[in-house]
Amino acid sequence: MQMLGVDIGGSGIKGCLVDTETGELIGERHRIATPQPATPAAVAHTLKALVEHFQWKGPIGCGFPAIIHNGIAKSAANIDKSWVETDAAHLFADVTGLPCHVLNDADAAGLAEMRFGTGRDRKGVIILITVGTGIGTAVFVNGQLLPNTELGHLMLEGMVAEHYCSDAVRKREDLSWSRWGKRFNKYLARLEFLFSPDLFILGGGSAAKLDKFIDRIETRAPLVAAANLNQAGIIGAALFAEARQEG
Repeated sequence: MQMLGVDIGGSGIKGCLVDTETGELIGERHRIATPQPATPAAVAHTLKALVEHFQWKGPIGCGFPAIIHNGIAKSAANIDKSWVETDAAHLFADVTGLPCHVLNDADAAGLAEMRFGTGRDRKGVIILITVGTGIGTAVFVNGQLLPNTELGHLMLEGMVAEHYCSDAVRKREDLSWSRWGKRFNKYLARLEFLFSPDLFILGGGSAAKLDKFIDRIETRAPLVAAANLNQAGIIGAALFAEARQEG
């Protein structure tokens, strides 16, 4: 089945048609810059432009950078604060005229990785971590998602974890990969203490640089790079939409 998957981020809104049987993108991914300020109305109309680019007439899956409960945004850590308590699914459906299914962006990436990536056929506790402007997490127990974990907001070294070891912090403080890796190892150690995972999967742009800091990682659970990298959010959003349509 083909489905349109969309990954809504703080800097870009990216989408592509996805073959949900194989996890492959169909055609070229399309990106539109996220409007600033990223208010609900502005983002919804940007999504509409993306849908029109693909001339898509079916259901849409959207990964969104917030806690999403029954389609409603419950947080706004890295987006406009006016999103809190906005019914994103209803708004997107109204503006596009199409069924829209919305989930947390890290959860979307996790769904893709568990179906088609390094988490495939893996049992036990698996934590996917996306590192970018912030830190997103997706937790799976024997393949089942525990949604909206938001473990990037754990306290670490007296601050919110994503303010200590996100990729944005690495760039802002001009940290070497080695120095940043030591910070990230502290974060993984905290997660390991709390959840005793069997595997960590690293997503986001940092996954492609894993070899530059893997020697700083000392956790019992192995840390591996996500197979789908920056496409995972699009693929997972499409899978979510398909599941909701069938359910």
